[in-house]
Amino acid sequence: MDKRPLGRTGIEVSVLCLGSMTWGSQNSTVEGHAQIDRALERGVNFIDTAEMYPTTPIRAETTGLTEEIIGQWVTKSGRRDDVVLATKHSGKGFKHARDGAPISAKTIPHAVEASLGRLRTDCIDLYQFHWPNRGSYMFRQNWSYDPSGQNRTETLDHMEETLEALRREVERGTIRAFGLSNESAWGTAQWLRLAESGHGPRAATIQNEYSLMCRLFDTDLAELSVNEDVGLLAFSPLAAGLLTGKYQSGAIPDGSRMAINGDLGGRKVRRAFEAVDAYMEVARKHELEPVQMALAWCLTRPFMASAIFGATSMAQLDIALGAADLVLGQDVVKDLDAVHREHPMPY
Repeated sequence: MDKRPLGRTGIEVSVLCLGSMTWGSQNSTVEGHAQIDRALERGVNFIDTAEMYPTTPIRAETTGLTEEIIGQWVTKSGRRDDVVLATKHSGKGFKHARDGAPISAKTIPHAVEASLGRLRTDCIDLYQFHWPNRGSYMFRQNWSYDPSGQNRTETLDHMEETLEALRREVERGTIRAFGLSNESAWGTAQWLRLAESGHGPRAATIQNEYSLMCRLFDTDLAELSVNEDVGLLAFSPLAAGLLTGKYQSGAIPDGSRMAINGDLGGRKVRRAFEAVDAYMEVARKHELEPVQMALAWCLTRPFMASAIFGATSMAQLDIALGAADLVLGQDVVKDLDAVHREHPMPY
């Protein structure tokens, strides 16, 4: 499987990243370990997790279980050096970690140590801030986004102090690289500016939602990403399962994410299903497997570092992994762009 650089860190990751947010809820420990083994067998070297996982659904009693499952695999397999591990620090509002305290220089050491313990490792390869303290337009908040209440001075002070805390973790050897998540172009630019002024590690990546159906990254963030070497780690590249086609015609498969989490985080709207129909037609026209088409399309984007996908069965995993071998012709890309023009921002 092809590999791409993780920013300017010198770390290289597979173009497909194994997501883990179902391990500990929809998937057992045994199933999670089997997924890791199969993914590594097929060339994946990158696993993404978070201290708040699993999320299907989010419950106090399961928070942290996904990291524990990965840690058990690390101990059992002895293959820590074969994987790049990425995890995330939850922040403001997540009541199951530090009582919902925002990310700060005070919370970082404790959060890092807790993740290290669960992951059973001495070092986290990529440590990400799950969402900005000041808020974000991700998760359908773009429809009413209003940054006018932000305090610029407080935001920049926060960035400086947390970068300094991250620098100390790098010096301690507990993290190798720093990444953002659910960030904006302005926010990412400020993190970069402050790092380059000497305050701490430079952001290597930004993990935002990106798929055929969610292309908010395509303008200002795309330009920043390409020019500043901050690669996108795309989450929900299958639009929370919509692009598999399994939810069409009112279907809600037993045990699926829609059956568990209802409206798929605001994605379950009429226009979304109309867009999926159009994308399914492109797949049929070109005799492509829809999941592989959607993932392979993500890999054509000039800012893409790795596309993060999840699976709840080995059959789903094998289908998704096949995307790494699929090269889309320009005729396919042209048809996909045409659907996007007809169905922009469907949710």
